[in-house]
Amino acid sequence: MVNGKAIIDLISNLTAIPSPSGNTERVIRYVKEYFNSLGIETHRNNKGGLLLTIKGTDDTKHRFLTAHVDTLGAMVKEIKSDGRLRLTTIGGFPWNFAEGEYCEVETAEGKRYTGTILMHQTAVHVYKDAGKAERNDENIEVRIDEKVANKEETEALGIRTGDFVSFDPRFSFTESGFVKSRHLDDKASVAVLMHVIAKLKEKQIKLPYTTHFLISNNEEIGYGGNSNIPEETVEYLAVDMGAIGDGQETDEYTVSICAKDASGPYHYGLRKHLVKLAEKYHINYKIDIYPFYQSDASAAIRAGYDFVHGLIGPGIDASHAYERTHQDSLCHTGDLIYYYLQSELA
Repeated sequence: MVNGKAIIDLISNLTAIPSPSGNTERVIRYVKEYFNSLGIETHRNNKGGLLLTIKGTDDTKHRFLTAHVDTLGAMVKEIKSDGRLRLTTIGGFPWNFAEGEYCEVETAEGKRYTGTILMHQTAVHVYKDAGKAERNDENIEVRIDEKVANKEETEALGIRTGDFVSFDPRFSFTESGFVKSRHLDDKASVAVLMHVIAKLKEKQIKLPYTTHFLISNNEEIGYGGNSNIPEETVEYLAVDMGAIGDGQETDEYTVSICAKDASGPYHYGLRKHLVKLAEKYHINYKIDIYPFYQSDASAAIRAGYDFVHGLIGPGIDASHAYERTHQDSLCHTGDLIYYYLQSELA
């Protein structure tokens, strides 16, 4: 039902816009303009997220779906005496996942400088322990692509402590159908939601229940989707990546339906409802448990909201590193959301 190429084009556009948690204005504006071009009204919450509502036949019971557009990144912790930058991470990842990556430093005045994330002890001809030194905040630094040799020259560029650092996504789409990029968590899911909403608009489909969509912008730091939830909401579905690894069922070719993560089990009735829809419409799926993972849905439950909650998403390999998924997984995720939105409540 969904168009995989259209989803992948959206992923390409989204990943090209830097948006580490705390600095998401540009990408939120892109999503807003996309919906406005479809004639869909949106509004911003105070935290900077984007909300839109599609009124359904039944306005007494609501659904709420979310995906997050913020990503991992870093922030300037210190300008070193040699002009290079010491960093602190935004979101959860070890530094070896980003070592050697191109990056961009954005100043408070909006200037942007490119650079590379490296170990201080990178030169094997100089540092005997280059391969063994710990990858940590002390040793990782940014070599900026400017002629600077000391702290004062770097400061003269306008770079200061607290400036945001984003990672080059290196988006690629292969002939075999794989999408490779940083930040598929969760821009792949945002693209899927955007495309499904466009399909509903194109086909003039009347949803059975009023449905809200939140493009959240603080998920990677734990509090993206637990506000602006109408009291009529009875079902909350987070659309986020399915984690792949040893002992996991999730793969890159199906939609992953989460049974439990580090926050505990997701609602059993909603999970079974999603499985029935997948089987009815011949959507390939896997049921899985993510051991070190929490979502905007679980954050909302912990905040005390009274509804059933679920979590689905495309299977993403190498989560929080240089990630990969397949067009098939994106399409199966989109199809499940498309039919879920038109189904009865779980």
